[in-house]
Amino acid sequence: MKIHYGDIVILLATRELFRKQKKIDLSFTEFEILHLLMRSPGRVFSKEQIYDIIWNEPYSGDYNVVMRHICNIREKIEDDPRHPVYIQTVRGVGYRFNGNLGSE
Repeated sequence: MKIHYGDIVILLATRELFRKQKKIDLSFTEFEILHLLMRSPGRVFSKEQIYDIIWNEPYSGDYNVVMRHICNIREKIEDDPRHPVYIQTVRGVGYRFNGNLGSE
């Protein structure tokens, strides 16, 4: 199975990510976070929700771990990580994957 938005494709069976047909290496946790966001485009996930789901334990209050992984993903997939198109910040709430990119 694959998830495709814009020029990003995730192949779930092989845990691979492609952007513009170029393979991008992600850590295990980066892949899990991106997959979580991409499978529910437009849905806003709080840092707490992301932590609980990805780390499978109650949120400990350390925002930096989630923010650091989001930053790392943006560095790898965005043309300009300071002005992200794919992973958007919803101020005061959390993060969402841009569902307006079109899927196939």
